[in-house]
Amino acid sequence: MDATTSGTPTIQYHNIPDQPITAIIATQLPTFQRQQRHCFGDSTPGEFPLSANPSIVLHVLTTCNLDPQDLAKLEATCSFFRQPANFAPDLDLSLSELAALDMCQKRAIFKPMTMEQRQDLKLRCGGSWKLVLRYLIAGEACCRREKSQAIAGPGHSIAVTSKGVVYSFGSNSSGQLGHGTTEVEWRPRPIRTLQGIRIIQAAVGAGRTMLVSDSGQVYAFGKDSFGEAEFGVQGSKTITAPQLVESLKNIFVVQAAIGNFFTAVLSREGRVYTFSWGSDGKLGHHTDQSDVEPHPLLGALENIPVVQIAAGYCYLLCLACQPSGMSVYSVGCGLGGKLGHGSRTDEKHPRLIEQLGLLNLQPMVVAAGAWHAAVVGRDGRVCTWGWGRYGCLGHGNEECESVPKVVEALSNVKAVHVATGDYTTFVVSDDGDVYSFGCGESASLGHNAAGNDGQGNRHANLLSPELVTSLKQINERMVQISLTNSIYWNAHTFALTESGKLYAFGAGDKGQLGIELVANQTERGNPERVEIDLG
Repeated sequence: MDATTSGTPTIQYHNIPDQPITAIIATQLPTFQRQQRHCFGDSTPGEFPLSANPSIVLHVLTTCNLDPQDLAKLEATCSFFRQPANFAPDLDLSLSELAALDMCQKRAIFKPMTMEQRQDLKLRCGGSWKLVLRYLIAGEACCRREKSQAIAGPGHSIAVTSKGVVYSFGSNSSGQLGHGTTEVEWRPRPIRTLQGIRIIQAAVGAGRTMLVSDSGQVYAFGKDSFGEAEFGVQGSKTITAPQLVESLKNIFVVQAAIGNFFTAVLSREGRVYTFSWGSDGKLGHHTDQSDVEPHPLLGALENIPVVQIAAGYCYLLCLACQPSGMSVYSVGCGLGGKLGHGSRTDEKHPRLIEQLGLLNLQPMVVAAGAWHAAVVGRDGRVCTWGWGRYGCLGHGNEECESVPKVVEALSNVKAVHVATGDYTTFVVSDDGDVYSFGCGESASLGHNAAGNDGQGNRHANLLSPELVTSLKQINERMVQISLTNSIYWNAHTFALTESGKLYAFGAGDKGQLGIELVANQTERGNPERVEIDLG
Protein backbone atom coordinates (compact mmCIF):
# COMPACT_ATOMS: atom_id res chain seq x y z
CA MET A 1 0.00 0.00 0.00
CA ASP A 2 1.65 3.23 -1.09
CA ALA A 3 1.74 5.89 1.56
CA THR A 4 0.45 8.65 -0.68
CA THR A 5 -2.03 11.35 0.15
CA SER A 6 -3.44 14.44 -1.45
CA GLY A 7 -1.98 17.48 0.28
CA THR A 8 -0.33 15.32 2.95
CA PRO A 9 3.41 14.55 3.15
CA THR A 10 4.34 11.10 1.84
CA ILE A 11 5.27 8.59 4.56
CA GLN A 12 7.51 5.59 3.78
CA TYR A 13 6.81 2.56 5.96
CA HIS A 14 7.40 -0.35 3.56
CA ASN A 15 3.65 -0.53 3.25
CA ILE A 16 2.01 -3.16 1.07
CA PRO A 17 -0.10 -2.23 -1.99
CA ASP A 18 -3.81 -2.43 -1.34
CA GLN A 19 -5.50 0.94 -1.25
CA PRO A 20 -4.37 4.58 -0.94
CA ILE A 21 -3.56 5.84 2.54
CA THR A 22 -6.17 8.54 2.00
CA ALA A 23 -8.83 5.86 2.15
CA ILE A 24 -7.49 4.72 5.50
CA ILE A 25 -7.01 8.06 7.26
CA ALA A 26 -9.89 9.98 5.70
CA THR A 27 -12.10 9.28 8.72
CA GLN A 28 -10.69 11.12 11.70
CA LEU A 29 -10.95 9.50 15.12
CA PRO A 30 -13.05 11.44 17.66
CA THR A 31 -11.03 13.64 20.02
CA PHE A 32 -10.82 12.28 23.54
CA GLN A 33 -12.44 14.51 26.14
CA ARG A 34 -10.63 15.65 29.29
CA GLN A 35 -12.91 13.58 31.52
CA GLN A 36 -11.57 10.45 29.85
CA ARG A 37 -8.09 11.10 31.23
CA HIS A 38 -8.46 8.41 33.88
CA CYS A 39 -8.38 5.74 31.12
CA PHE A 40 -4.74 6.59 30.48
CA GLY A 41 -3.44 7.15 33.96
CA ASP A 42 -0.94 10.02 33.71
CA SER A 43 -0.67 9.84 29.93
CA THR A 44 -1.78 12.61 27.61
CA PRO A 45 -5.41 12.43 26.45
CA GLY A 46 -5.67 11.04 22.94
CA GLU A 47 -2.79 8.56 23.25
CA PHE A 48 -3.32 4.89 22.47
CA PRO A 49 -5.02 3.31 25.52
CA LEU A 50 -2.71 0.29 25.67
CA SER A 51 0.51 2.20 25.12
CA ALA A 52 1.52 1.41 28.68
CA ASN A 53 1.33 -2.33 27.86
CA PRO A 54 2.80 -2.83 24.38
CA SER A 55 3.52 -6.50 25.10
CA ILE A 56 -0.23 -7.14 25.24
CA VAL A 57 -0.70 -5.44 21.89
CA LEU A 58 2.14 -7.48 20.37
CA HIS A 59 0.56 -10.68 21.67
CA VAL A 60 -2.79 -9.76 20.12
CA LEU A 61 -1.22 -8.84 16.76
CA THR A 62 0.69 -12.11 16.62
CA THR A 63 -1.98 -14.52 17.82
CA CYS A 64 -4.67 -13.03 15.57
CA ASN A 65 -2.52 -13.73 12.50
CA LEU A 66 -3.21 -10.35 10.98
CA ASP A 67 -2.61 -9.94 7.28
CA PRO A 68 0.63 -8.08 6.40
CA GLN A 69 -1.51 -5.37 4.78
CA ASP A 70 -3.40 -4.86 8.04
CA LEU A 71 -0.10 -4.46 9.89
CA ALA A 72 0.96 -1.88 7.30
CA LYS A 73 -2.29 0.03 7.81
CA LEU A 74 -1.72 0.14 11.56
CA GLU A 75 1.71 1.67 10.99
CA ALA A 76 0.34 4.22 8.56
CA THR A 77 -2.51 5.40 10.77
CA CYS A 78 -1.01 5.45 14.28
CA SER A 79 2.46 6.47 15.44
CA PHE A 80 2.23 3.97 18.31
CA PHE A 81 2.61 1.12 15.83
CA ARG A 82 5.54 2.56 13.91
CA GLN A 83 7.78 3.79 16.71
CA PRO A 84 10.53 1.49 18.11
CA ALA A 85 8.99 -0.97 20.57
CA ASN A 86 12.24 -1.69 22.46
CA PHE A 87 11.65 -5.44 22.37
CA ALA A 88 14.10 -8.24 21.56
CA PRO A 89 15.42 -9.40 19.18
CA ASP A 90 15.65 -5.92 17.64
CA LEU A 91 14.96 -2.91 19.85
CA ASP A 92 14.47 -0.68 16.83
CA LEU A 93 11.60 -2.69 15.34
CA SER A 94 8.04 -1.40 15.58
CA LEU A 95 5.24 -3.52 17.03
CA SER A 96 3.87 -4.33 13.58
CA GLU A 97 7.33 -5.37 12.37
CA LEU A 98 7.82 -7.56 15.46
CA ALA A 99 4.42 -9.15 14.93
CA ALA A 100 5.32 -9.90 11.31
CA LEU A 101 8.65 -11.42 12.39
CA ASP A 102 6.91 -13.59 14.99
CA MET A 103 4.49 -14.88 12.36
CA CYS A 104 7.37 -15.56 9.96
CA GLN A 105 9.02 -17.69 12.63
CA LYS A 106 5.97 -19.95 12.71
CA ARG A 107 6.63 -20.97 9.10
CA ALA A 108 8.42 -24.29 8.57
CA ILE A 109 10.72 -22.99 5.84
CA PHE A 110 11.68 -19.92 7.91
CA LYS A 111 12.46 -21.64 11.22
CA PRO A 112 15.75 -23.29 10.21
CA MET A 113 17.16 -20.15 8.60
CA THR A 114 20.19 -18.55 10.23
CA MET A 115 20.05 -14.89 11.24
CA GLU A 116 22.19 -14.01 8.24
CA GLN A 117 19.88 -15.92 5.89
CA ARG A 118 16.85 -14.19 7.39
CA GLN A 119 18.38 -10.76 6.92
CA ASP A 120 19.28 -11.60 3.31
CA LEU A 121 15.69 -12.67 2.66
CA LYS A 122 14.43 -9.47 4.29
CA LEU A 123 16.57 -7.34 1.97
CA ARG A 124 15.53 -9.43 -1.04
CA CYS A 125 11.85 -8.91 -0.20
CA GLY A 126 12.18 -5.13 0.20
CA GLY A 127 13.61 -4.49 3.68
CA SER A 128 10.54 -5.22 5.83
CA TRP A 129 9.41 -8.23 7.86
CA LYS A 130 5.87 -7.48 6.71
CA LEU A 131 7.01 -8.00 3.12
CA VAL A 132 8.78 -11.23 4.12
CA LEU A 133 5.56 -12.43 5.75
CA ARG A 134 3.60 -11.59 2.62
CA TYR A 135 6.14 -13.50 0.54
CA LEU A 136 5.84 -16.59 2.76
CA ILE A 137 2.03 -16.49 2.88
CA ALA A 138 1.79 -16.04 -0.89
CA GLY A 139 3.91 -19.15 -1.44
CA GLU A 140 1.81 -21.21 0.94
CA ALA A 141 -1.44 -20.09 -0.70
CA CYS A 142 -0.59 -20.77 -4.33
CA CYS A 143 1.32 -24.04 -3.85
CA ARG A 144 -0.60 -25.62 -0.93
CA ARG A 145 2.80 -25.88 0.74
CA GLU A 146 2.62 -27.99 3.92
CA LYS A 147 -0.99 -28.89 3.12
CA SER A 148 -2.56 -31.99 1.62
CA GLN A 149 -2.43 -32.17 -2.17
CA ALA A 150 -3.05 -34.54 -5.07
CA ILE A 151 -1.25 -34.46 -8.42
CA ALA A 152 -2.80 -36.01 -11.55
CA GLY A 153 0.23 -36.86 -13.65
CA PRO A 154 0.61 -38.44 -17.10
CA GLY A 155 -0.53 -41.99 -16.35
CA HIS A 156 0.38 -41.94 -12.66
CA SER A 157 -0.66 -39.98 -9.58
CA ILE A 158 0.81 -38.69 -6.34
CA ALA A 159 -1.10 -37.80 -3.16
CA VAL A 160 0.46 -36.08 -0.14
CA THR A 161 -1.25 -35.98 3.26
CA SER A 162 -1.22 -32.96 5.55
CA LYS A 163 1.43 -34.77 7.62
CA GLY A 164 3.69 -35.22 4.60
CA VAL A 165 3.06 -38.92 3.91
CA VAL A 166 3.19 -39.76 0.18
CA TYR A 167 1.00 -42.22 -1.72
CA SER A 168 1.48 -43.16 -5.38
CA PHE A 169 -0.52 -45.20 -7.88
CA GLY A 170 -0.96 -45.81 -11.61
CA SER A 171 1.51 -46.51 -14.42
CA ASN A 172 4.97 -47.55 -13.25
CA SER A 173 6.96 -48.53 -16.33
CA SER A 174 9.92 -46.38 -15.29
CA GLY A 175 9.63 -46.86 -11.53
CA GLN A 176 7.91 -43.48 -11.15
CA LEU A 177 5.80 -44.73 -8.22
CA GLY A 178 8.86 -45.12 -6.03
CA HIS A 179 8.07 -48.57 -4.61
CA GLY A 180 11.22 -50.29 -5.87
CA THR A 181 9.36 -52.07 -8.68
CA THR A 182 7.90 -51.37 -12.12
CA GLU A 183 4.51 -52.92 -11.38
CA VAL A 184 1.27 -51.00 -11.88
CA GLU A 185 -0.57 -49.98 -8.69
CA TRP A 186 -4.36 -49.67 -8.91
CA ARG A 187 -4.78 -48.44 -5.34
CA PRO A 188 -2.92 -45.72 -3.44
CA ARG A 189 0.17 -47.16 -1.79
CA PRO A 190 2.44 -45.32 0.66
CA ILE A 191 6.10 -44.96 -0.29
CA ARG A 192 7.67 -46.78 2.65
CA THR A 193 11.25 -45.63 2.05
CA LEU A 194 10.17 -42.05 2.83
CA GLN A 195 9.14 -42.91 6.37
CA GLY A 196 10.31 -40.16 8.73
CA ILE A 197 10.62 -37.61 5.90
CA ARG A 198 7.89 -34.99 5.64
CA ILE A 199 7.07 -34.08 2.04
CA ILE A 200 5.53 -30.64 1.43
CA GLN A 201 5.25 -30.56 -2.39
CA ALA A 202 5.21 -32.94 -5.35
CA ALA A 203 5.72 -32.61 -9.11
CA VAL A 204 5.09 -35.19 -11.81
CA GLY A 205 6.05 -35.63 -15.43
CA ALA A 206 5.88 -38.47 -17.94
CA GLY A 207 7.55 -41.39 -16.18
CA ARG A 208 9.07 -39.15 -13.50
CA THR A 209 8.29 -37.91 -9.99
CA MET A 210 9.95 -35.29 -7.79
CA LEU A 211 9.22 -34.70 -4.09
CA VAL A 212 10.29 -31.76 -1.92
CA SER A 213 10.77 -32.24 1.83
CA ASP A 214 10.27 -29.72 4.63
CA SER A 215 14.07 -29.58 5.00
CA GLY A 216 14.44 -28.36 1.41
CA GLN A 217 15.77 -31.60 -0.04
CA VAL A 218 14.54 -33.01 -3.34
CA TYR A 219 13.93 -36.69 -4.08
CA ALA A 220 13.44 -37.99 -7.62
CA PHE A 221 12.55 -41.34 -9.14
CA GLY A 222 11.51 -42.78 -12.49
CA LYS A 223 13.34 -41.56 -15.59
CA ASP A 224 16.74 -40.21 -14.67
CA SER A 225 16.70 -37.30 -17.14
CA PHE A 226 15.69 -33.76 -16.18
CA GLY A 227 14.49 -32.97 -19.70
CA GLU A 228 13.41 -34.93 -22.74
CA ALA A 229 10.54 -35.46 -25.13
CA GLU A 230 7.91 -37.64 -23.45
CA PHE A 231 8.37 -40.40 -25.99
CA GLY A 232 11.90 -39.41 -26.89
CA VAL A 233 15.19 -40.82 -25.66
CA GLN A 234 14.95 -42.37 -22.21
CA GLY A 235 17.52 -41.68 -19.55
CA SER A 236 20.40 -44.14 -19.28
CA LYS A 237 18.59 -45.89 -16.41
CA THR A 238 15.44 -45.81 -14.32
CA ILE A 239 15.28 -45.22 -10.60
CA THR A 240 12.54 -47.17 -8.83
CA ALA A 241 12.90 -45.69 -5.32
CA PRO A 242 13.24 -42.10 -4.08
CA GLN A 243 16.79 -40.85 -4.51
CA LEU A 244 18.22 -37.59 -3.22
CA VAL A 245 19.11 -35.16 -6.03
CA GLU A 246 22.75 -34.54 -5.18
CA SER A 247 23.12 -31.42 -7.33
CA LEU A 248 20.42 -29.67 -5.24
CA LYS A 249 21.82 -30.50 -1.80
CA ASN A 250 23.12 -26.97 -1.30
CA ILE A 251 19.87 -25.31 -2.36
CA PHE A 252 16.90 -25.20 0.03
CA VAL A 253 14.09 -26.05 -2.41
CA VAL A 254 10.41 -25.33 -1.73
CA GLN A 255 8.85 -26.22 -5.10
CA ALA A 256 9.62 -28.28 -8.21
CA ALA A 257 7.94 -28.14 -11.63
CA ILE A 258 8.40 -30.53 -14.55
CA GLY A 259 7.92 -29.41 -18.16
CA ASN A 260 8.35 -31.49 -21.26
CA PHE A 261 11.94 -30.52 -22.06
CA PHE A 262 13.08 -29.11 -18.73
CA THR A 263 12.72 -29.17 -14.96
CA ALA A 264 12.63 -26.10 -12.70
CA VAL A 265 12.96 -25.66 -8.94
CA LEU A 266 12.29 -22.72 -6.64
CA SER A 267 14.49 -21.99 -3.65
CA ARG A 268 13.42 -20.76 -0.21
CA GLU A 269 14.82 -17.32 -1.09
CA GLY A 270 12.68 -17.13 -4.23
CA ARG A 271 15.39 -17.94 -6.78
CA VAL A 272 14.55 -20.09 -9.82
CA TYR A 273 16.87 -22.78 -11.17
CA THR A 274 16.40 -24.85 -14.32
CA PHE A 275 17.77 -28.12 -15.66
CA SER A 276 18.25 -29.09 -19.30
CA TRP A 277 16.65 -27.55 -22.42
CA GLY A 278 19.46 -25.06 -22.68
CA SER A 279 20.12 -25.68 -26.39
CA ASP A 280 20.16 -22.39 -28.28
CA GLY A 281 19.96 -20.65 -24.91
CA LYS A 282 16.22 -21.30 -24.61
CA LEU A 283 16.31 -20.74 -20.83
CA GLY A 284 19.25 -18.39 -20.84
CA HIS A 285 21.91 -21.10 -20.72
CA HIS A 286 23.47 -23.76 -22.96
CA THR A 287 23.12 -27.37 -21.80
CA ASP A 288 22.02 -30.73 -23.19
CA GLN A 289 19.43 -33.28 -22.08
CA SER A 290 21.89 -35.17 -19.90
CA ASP A 291 22.64 -32.11 -17.79
CA VAL A 292 22.10 -32.70 -14.08
CA GLU A 293 23.28 -29.36 -12.73
CA PRO A 294 20.82 -26.58 -11.82
CA HIS A 295 21.35 -23.25 -13.57
CA PRO A 296 20.00 -20.00 -12.09
CA LEU A 297 17.37 -18.31 -14.23
CA LEU A 298 19.13 -15.13 -15.30
CA GLY A 299 17.69 -11.78 -16.25
CA ALA A 300 14.90 -9.74 -14.69
CA LEU A 301 14.22 -12.14 -11.79
CA GLU A 302 17.77 -12.38 -10.45
CA ASN A 303 16.97 -9.88 -7.67
CA ILE A 304 13.20 -10.35 -7.42
CA PRO A 305 11.79 -13.11 -5.16
CA VAL A 306 9.48 -15.64 -6.83
CA VAL A 307 6.73 -17.39 -4.84
CA GLN A 308 5.48 -19.89 -7.44
CA ILE A 309 6.65 -21.51 -10.67
CA ALA A 310 4.46 -23.30 -13.23
CA ALA A 311 5.81 -25.38 -16.12
CA GLY A 312 4.00 -25.85 -19.42
CA TYR A 313 5.03 -28.04 -22.33
CA CYS A 314 7.88 -25.73 -23.37
CA TYR A 315 7.63 -22.60 -21.22
CA LEU A 316 7.79 -21.45 -17.61
CA LEU A 317 5.70 -18.95 -15.62
CA CYS A 318 7.00 -17.26 -12.47
CA LEU A 319 4.82 -15.45 -9.91
CA ALA A 320 7.01 -12.71 -8.42
CA CYS A 321 6.58 -10.78 -5.17
CA GLN A 322 7.81 -7.17 -5.06
CA PRO A 323 7.16 -4.26 -2.66
CA SER A 324 5.01 -2.69 -5.38
CA GLY A 325 2.86 -5.82 -5.70
CA MET A 326 2.65 -9.23 -7.35
CA SER A 327 3.52 -9.82 -11.01
CA VAL A 328 4.00 -12.65 -13.53
CA TYR A 329 7.03 -13.31 -15.74
CA SER A 330 7.30 -15.84 -18.57
CA VAL A 331 10.16 -17.47 -20.48
CA GLY A 332 10.50 -20.12 -23.18
CA CYS A 333 8.57 -20.96 -26.34
CA GLY A 334 6.11 -18.29 -27.47
CA LEU A 335 4.06 -20.26 -30.02
CA GLY A 336 0.35 -19.53 -29.71
CA GLY A 337 1.02 -16.43 -27.62
CA LYS A 338 1.23 -18.44 -24.41
CA LEU A 339 3.95 -16.19 -22.97
CA GLY A 340 1.39 -13.37 -22.81
CA HIS A 341 3.42 -10.58 -24.44
CA GLY A 342 1.24 -9.90 -27.48
CA SER A 343 3.46 -11.86 -29.86
CA ARG A 344 4.46 -15.43 -30.60
CA THR A 345 8.19 -15.00 -30.26
CA ASP A 346 10.37 -16.97 -27.85
CA GLU A 347 11.88 -15.39 -24.74
CA LYS A 348 15.29 -16.58 -23.55
CA HIS A 349 15.05 -14.62 -20.32
CA PRO A 350 12.07 -13.94 -18.02
CA ARG A 351 9.91 -11.08 -19.23
CA LEU A 352 7.19 -9.24 -17.31
CA ILE A 353 3.64 -9.81 -18.58
CA GLU A 354 2.62 -6.16 -18.69
CA GLN A 355 -1.02 -6.74 -19.62
CA LEU A 356 -1.89 -7.84 -16.07
CA GLY A 357 -0.86 -4.41 -14.82
CA LEU A 358 -2.96 -2.72 -17.48
CA LEU A 359 -5.92 -4.80 -16.27
CA ASN A 360 -5.17 -3.67 -12.70
CA LEU A 361 -5.01 -7.32 -11.67
CA GLN A 362 -2.86 -8.41 -8.72
CA PRO A 363 -2.00 -12.07 -9.55
CA MET A 364 -2.21 -14.57 -6.69
CA VAL A 365 -2.02 -17.96 -8.47
CA VAL A 366 -0.65 -18.95 -11.90
CA ALA A 367 -1.17 -22.11 -13.92
CA ALA A 368 0.70 -23.26 -17.03
CA GLY A 369 -1.16 -25.71 -19.24
CA ALA A 370 0.55 -27.52 -22.08
CA TRP A 371 -0.35 -24.73 -24.53
CA HIS A 372 -2.27 -22.11 -22.55
CA ALA A 373 -1.98 -20.29 -19.24
CA ALA A 374 -4.21 -18.83 -16.55
CA VAL A 375 -3.98 -16.58 -13.51
CA VAL A 376 -6.26 -15.73 -10.58
CA GLY A 377 -6.24 -12.18 -9.25
CA ARG A 378 -6.61 -11.01 -5.68
CA ASP A 379 -10.06 -9.70 -6.60
CA GLY A 380 -11.12 -13.14 -7.85
CA ARG A 381 -10.93 -12.41 -11.58
CA VAL A 382 -9.55 -15.10 -13.89
CA CYS A 383 -7.40 -14.33 -16.95
CA THR A 384 -6.40 -16.82 -19.64
CA TRP A 385 -4.18 -16.66 -22.74
CA GLY A 386 -2.40 -18.83 -25.30
CA TRP A 387 -3.86 -21.47 -27.63
CA GLY A 388 -7.66 -21.46 -27.46
CA ARG A 389 -8.35 -24.88 -28.96
CA TYR A 390 -11.52 -26.64 -27.72
CA GLY A 391 -12.46 -23.48 -25.78
CA CYS A 392 -9.82 -23.96 -23.08
CA LEU A 393 -9.56 -20.16 -22.57
CA GLY A 394 -13.24 -19.89 -21.68
CA HIS A 395 -14.02 -16.95 -23.96
CA GLY A 396 -16.76 -18.71 -25.95
CA ASN A 397 -14.56 -19.48 -28.96
CA GLU A 398 -11.39 -21.29 -29.98
CA GLU A 399 -9.33 -18.21 -30.80
CA CYS A 400 -5.79 -17.71 -29.52
CA GLU A 401 -5.06 -14.85 -27.16
CA SER A 402 -1.51 -13.48 -27.03
CA VAL A 403 -2.11 -11.37 -23.89
CA PRO A 404 -4.10 -12.16 -20.72
CA LYS A 405 -7.85 -11.68 -21.16
CA VAL A 406 -10.44 -11.69 -18.38
CA VAL A 407 -12.90 -14.59 -18.54
CA GLU A 408 -16.11 -12.57 -18.58
CA ALA A 409 -18.31 -15.64 -18.11
CA LEU A 410 -16.88 -15.89 -14.56
CA SER A 411 -17.58 -12.23 -13.70
CA ASN A 412 -19.98 -13.27 -10.90
CA VAL A 413 -17.54 -15.79 -9.47
CA LYS A 414 -14.72 -14.96 -7.05
CA ALA A 415 -12.01 -17.46 -7.94
CA VAL A 416 -9.30 -18.61 -5.53
CA HIS A 417 -7.64 -21.41 -7.51
CA VAL A 418 -7.06 -22.37 -11.14
CA ALA A 419 -5.66 -25.50 -12.77
CA THR A 420 -4.76 -26.11 -16.41
CA GLY A 421 -3.94 -29.15 -18.52
CA ASP A 422 -3.82 -30.06 -22.18
CA TYR A 423 -6.48 -27.65 -23.55
CA THR A 424 -8.48 -27.90 -20.30
CA THR A 425 -9.08 -25.43 -17.46
CA PHE A 426 -10.65 -25.70 -13.99
CA VAL A 427 -11.51 -22.84 -11.65
CA VAL A 428 -12.38 -23.11 -7.93
CA SER A 429 -14.45 -20.34 -6.35
CA ASP A 430 -14.17 -18.98 -2.81
CA ASP A 431 -17.26 -20.94 -1.79
CA GLY A 432 -15.80 -24.22 -3.07
CA ASP A 433 -17.69 -24.51 -6.35
CA VAL A 434 -15.81 -25.81 -9.41
CA TYR A 435 -16.10 -24.67 -13.04
CA SER A 436 -14.48 -26.32 -16.04
CA PHE A 437 -14.10 -25.68 -19.76
CA GLY A 438 -12.13 -26.85 -22.76
CA CYS A 439 -11.46 -30.37 -24.05
CA GLY A 440 -13.87 -33.01 -22.76
CA GLU A 441 -11.86 -36.03 -23.90
CA SER A 442 -11.68 -38.90 -21.37
CA ALA A 443 -14.58 -37.35 -19.41
CA SER A 444 -12.02 -35.28 -17.51
CA LEU A 445 -14.23 -32.14 -17.30
CA GLY A 446 -16.61 -33.82 -14.88
CA HIS A 447 -19.82 -33.11 -16.84
CA ASN A 448 -21.90 -36.24 -17.20
CA ALA A 449 -25.53 -35.15 -17.69
CA ALA A 450 -27.64 -37.49 -19.81
CA GLY A 451 -29.38 -36.26 -22.95
CA ASN A 452 -32.75 -37.27 -24.39
CA ASP A 453 -31.21 -40.38 -25.89
CA GLY A 454 -29.93 -41.48 -22.52
CA GLN A 455 -26.34 -40.97 -23.57
CA GLY A 456 -24.09 -38.82 -21.44
CA ASN A 457 -22.28 -35.82 -22.90
CA ARG A 458 -19.22 -36.30 -20.75
CA HIS A 459 -16.90 -36.07 -23.78
CA ALA A 460 -18.31 -32.77 -25.03
CA ASN A 461 -15.99 -29.77 -25.35
CA LEU A 462 -17.00 -26.57 -23.55
CA LEU A 463 -16.18 -23.14 -25.00
CA SER A 464 -17.31 -21.36 -21.81
CA PRO A 465 -17.10 -22.20 -18.07
CA GLU A 466 -19.81 -24.43 -16.65
CA LEU A 467 -20.44 -25.43 -13.05
CA VAL A 468 -19.34 -29.01 -12.39
CA THR A 469 -22.61 -30.18 -10.85
CA SER A 470 -21.27 -33.67 -10.16
CA LEU A 471 -18.85 -32.10 -7.63
CA LYS A 472 -21.49 -29.71 -6.32
CA GLN A 473 -23.66 -32.71 -5.39
CA ILE A 474 -20.95 -34.01 -3.07
CA ASN A 475 -21.88 -31.14 -0.71
CA GLU A 476 -18.29 -30.49 0.34
CA ARG A 477 -16.12 -27.45 -0.27
CA MET A 478 -13.46 -28.11 -2.91
CA VAL A 479 -10.05 -26.53 -2.29
CA GLN A 480 -7.82 -27.99 -5.02
CA ILE A 481 -8.14 -29.37 -8.55
CA SER A 482 -5.36 -31.17 -10.38
CA LEU A 483 -5.52 -32.47 -13.95
CA THR A 484 -3.18 -34.18 -16.36
CA ASN A 485 -0.94 -31.68 -18.12
CA SER A 486 0.31 -33.78 -21.03
CA ILE A 487 -0.42 -33.97 -24.74
CA TYR A 488 0.37 -37.68 -24.99
CA TRP A 489 -1.70 -39.19 -22.17
CA ASN A 490 -5.45 -39.47 -21.62
CA ALA A 491 -6.40 -36.96 -18.95
CA HIS A 492 -7.76 -37.57 -15.48
CA THR A 493 -8.74 -35.12 -12.75
CA PHE A 494 -8.59 -34.96 -8.96
CA ALA A 495 -10.80 -32.84 -6.71
CA LEU A 496 -9.73 -32.39 -3.09
CA THR A 497 -12.18 -31.32 -0.40
CA GLU A 498 -11.50 -29.12 2.60
CA SER A 499 -11.82 -32.14 4.89
CA GLY A 500 -9.19 -34.10 2.94
CA LYS A 501 -11.42 -36.36 0.85
CA LEU A 502 -10.16 -37.07 -2.66
CA TYR A 503 -12.40 -37.60 -5.68
CA ALA A 504 -11.26 -38.76 -9.12
CA PHE A 505 -12.70 -38.94 -12.63
CA GLY A 506 -11.49 -39.23 -16.21
CA ALA A 507 -9.08 -41.79 -17.70
CA GLY A 508 -8.18 -44.69 -15.45
CA ASP A 509 -6.78 -47.35 -17.76
CA LYS A 510 -3.35 -47.28 -16.04
CA GLY A 511 -4.66 -47.23 -12.49
CA GLN A 512 -4.08 -43.47 -12.20
CA LEU A 513 -7.50 -42.84 -10.61
CA GLY A 514 -6.69 -44.99 -7.61
CA ILE A 515 -9.91 -46.87 -8.36
CA GLU A 516 -10.07 -50.34 -9.88
CA LEU A 517 -12.17 -50.35 -13.05
CA VAL A 518 -14.40 -53.27 -14.01
CA ALA A 519 -14.86 -55.22 -17.24
CA ASN A 520 -13.77 -53.10 -20.22
CA GLN A 521 -13.94 -49.74 -18.44
CA THR A 522 -11.18 -47.25 -19.23
CA GLU A 523 -12.58 -44.15 -17.50
CA ARG A 524 -14.99 -42.82 -14.91
CA GLY A 525 -17.37 -40.02 -15.87
CA ASN A 526 -18.59 -39.17 -12.38
CA PRO A 527 -16.34 -38.23 -9.45
CA GLU A 528 -15.65 -41.25 -7.28
CA ARG A 529 -14.11 -41.27 -3.83
CA VAL A 530 -10.52 -42.51 -3.65
CA GLU A 531 -10.03 -44.58 -0.53
CA ILE A 532 -7.42 -42.39 1.07
CA ASP A 533 -7.70 -39.70 3.74
CA LEU A 534 -5.41 -36.75 3.01
CA GLY A 535 -6.63 -34.68 5.95
